[in-house]
Amino acid sequence: MSETHPQIAPPAKRRTPLLIGVAVLAVIVVVVGLLWSRGDDAGAAGGEEREKVVLGTVGASDPYWQVLVDAAAEEGIDLEVEDFADYTQPNPALSEGELDINQFQHLVYLAEYNVANDDDIVPLGSTAIYPLGLYSSQVDSVEEIQDGDTVVVPDDDSNQARALLILQSAGLITLEDGGSIFSTLADIDEAASKVEVKAIKADLTPTSLPDVAAAVINNDFVEKAGLSFEDALATDDVEDPNALPYVNVFAVRAEDRDDPTLLKLVEVYQETQAVLDGVQDVSGGTAELVKIPQEDLQASLDDVEADTAAQQ
Repeated sequence: MSETHPQIAPPAKRRTPLLIGVAVLAVIVVVVGLLWSRGDDAGAAGGEEREKVVLGTVGASDPYWQVLVDAAAEEGIDLEVEDFADYTQPNPALSEGELDINQFQHLVYLAEYNVANDDDIVPLGSTAIYPLGLYSSQVDSVEEIQDGDTVVVPDDDSNQARALLILQSAGLITLEDGGSIFSTLADIDEAASKVEVKAIKADLTPTSLPDVAAAVINNDFVEKAGLSFEDALATDDVEDPNALPYVNVFAVRAEDRDDPTLLKLVEVYQETQAVLDGVQDVSGGTAELVKIPQEDLQASLDDVEADTAAQQ
């Protein structure tokens, strides 16, 4: 009779290491995945790894913006430029988080916006000072403008005041107390002035030319109206020390003033010669390109905001 051997199960200890190894590996995969996800979230929240930037401006069709998009891409920044029809839109869009940064305004405009809206948008970097000009399709010189003629200016407060100072320098009006960056139509001494002044939306000033003697037109709308910057009958003086508040700036929310990606974008703009050449082309060679430290821009903004608040 053959000997029967009982069936003996393999010792449990031979399976345990394999099972434990599989379990440990699964835990490691899960933990690493969580840490990776949290790291990505933290980097995005801190802005350190942000690559996509949405910038708002007025006049995004100007060719140099595409040059900036291409230059930013070489630095790892995916720049999207969003166009706005007029100046009242980019700051609210920035404040509400629809934009990361905007570039369309000078410090006076920004100060008046902040004070009026209790906002704290700040300058991140400078671009240029653009002389504001007086244009006409009716006459070839300021001297040809007649007594009682109508001249139009932009209706936003900052550009209106600047436009009135140009008209005063040209001898067309007289402002009470000599005028300031806060002058309005109400400050015109009508009895001592040569022309009647009306304020309309900035984007409508070019289309008003057939109906008025002259108009002060913001640079963004000059060439779009088929005009040349060389056609200006009069401009302001960008070399005046008081011109600093009229420096155009990149602007961001206060919490983003140290954002490395946004600071890098400003650097790309300021250091890319093709971009700067494009800015000059669009301005007809009139832009005064400037690179002013952020702290100086902020100090000027603070001063103008204080003066603006005191006026209210």
